[in-house]
Amino acid sequence: MGRRPRHTQGNGAITLTMGKGTKGKKQGLGNGTRLVNAGRDPEYTGAVVNPPVWRASTHLYADTAALKDGTRHNEDGRFFYGRRGAPTQWALCDALTELEPGAAGTVLYPSGVAAIAGALMAVLSPGDVLLVTDNAYEPTRNMATGLLRRFGVEARFVDPLDIDAFEANICPATKAVMLESPGSLTMEVQDIPALAAIARKHGVISIADNTWATPLGFPALERGCDITIMSLTKHVGGHSDLMMGSAAARGDLYGKLRQTAQALGHVVSPDDAALALRSLRTMSLRLERSTQSALAIAKWLEGRDEVAHVLCPLLPGAPGHEMWNRDFTGGCGLFSFILKGRDQAARSWLIDALELFGIGYSWGGYESLAIPFDPAVNRSATPFPPLAWDAGDRYGVRLSIGLEDPQDLIRDLETGFAAMEQE
Repeated sequence: MGRRPRHTQGNGAITLTMGKGTKGKKQGLGNGTRLVNAGRDPEYTGAVVNPPVWRASTHLYADTAALKDGTRHNEDGRFFYGRRGAPTQWALCDALTELEPGAAGTVLYPSGVAAIAGALMAVLSPGDVLLVTDNAYEPTRNMATGLLRRFGVEARFVDPLDIDAFEANICPATKAVMLESPGSLTMEVQDIPALAAIARKHGVISIADNTWATPLGFPALERGCDITIMSLTKHVGGHSDLMMGSAAARGDLYGKLRQTAQALGHVVSPDDAALALRSLRTMSLRLERSTQSALAIAKWLEGRDEVAHVLCPLLPGAPGHEMWNRDFTGGCGLFSFILKGRDQAARSWLIDALELFGIGYSWGGYESLAIPFDPAVNRSATPFPPLAWDAGDRYGVRLSIGLEDPQDLIRDLETGFAAMEQE
């Protein structure tokens, strides 16, 4: 799903082609301006600010000749059937494509995990090898060792920070690499430009899960990747009320994504697309606020005796900060910390005592969340805890910082630490 709207009449079939819009006028504009204008072609919106919600499973044709002609085309902006979308979804695709330098188009999926599955299935075949960084999102890891293995794809996990080992693991059967920076839970920052360049040198497709930074903070295609994925459930949705994913790609790979998504029957509802468009307009403000708050809380945690390690690349001196500072222009409110010498029970006392932090999966919403994590069970190529850490420092807490006042969140965490010591 991707672009082009203007109502025209062709052989009795209603189509959309490029209207005047604002395309080509957004070069050099700030993130806020880009977000306000992206996907708001006048032919989508008419006389109103936001694209209307087009709810339809069936698209009607003027006659049988137009019906037959419709099968010859497969592009956004051309009505065919509800599964291929309509102006509400196309406007969202357009907006996301405009935010992703180098993208030929964007495909929408019913969840972030569906986007990961759709992208991998678009580029892999039986007998292929997929490289996955060892700190990947757990559903990505499960997909690599489960669904893809059932279809004859071999997954090999690699150290996300060892560039030489990464290249050494590429073999003639390697067709794709799955990257994620910062890494899930433990927040390692990978040298994405270097890894993507190595992949390209060997004819391997590089796929990046860029949900953490979004293209506002890390333009993954511009940094060398071939496909970039986001869980729109997170920052784009921003209000914990929708499930959606996206994948944007350069060149011919966009067509492969589109065809595979259609073969799998992936579609998003126009109502959810409208919610995502609404929230997209404020995404830069929410990211800026949550990033500032996260950095303040990370600095505070760094001084706590109960904390062994703060895993936050925004934090000067933290692991990955120099790489983050080199390659990223923004961050978000998601980071982790490791308790010093405490056990699982102590961690539970801390989290259970929190009142402002909810306990739940996902992140990127307006509300703050906290969950326990134990990455050791999801590692096969790298040890956890790292050899440089004390063996007892292994129990982590992941925080998603929302839009609350950071001082209130700090006081809530103080309550949690006090409860941990009293039990």
